[in-house]
Amino acid sequence: QVRLVESGGGLVQFGGSLRLSCAASGFTFSRYTMSWHRQTPGKERELVAAITSAGNSINYADSVKGRFIISRDDAKNTLYLQMTSLKPEDTAVYVCKADSIVTGRDVYDLWGQGTQVTVSS
Repeated sequence: QVRLVESGGGLVQFGGSLRLSCAASGFTFSRYTMSWHRQTPGKERELVAAITSAGNSINYADSVKGRFIISRDDAKNTLYLQMTSLKPEDTAVYVCKADSIVTGRDVYDLWGQGTQVTVSS
């Protein structure tokens, strides 16, 4: 089954840390650019960080630069997001995405279900 499953979210205090994981299955994880996005009610989904296959290129939203680190372990088919110095404005549902995966004759972006991160002030 082709899917992405996020974990690691939760409630954390201002200034705290969390590490999110995104486990991939059903496709060749190492071939694809992966990214983390976040969604809050009433706002557009925001790209948080992206990493190309083999980790050759990494990009971050300005709002998380210096605080978040995206990484991948292709042997474990897992994407990570290490979040530090968390702020209340980081509160959101965090969702991982695989870009333009190919399964059979289909090409599409694959999204996970998301994991809630809540930062208390």
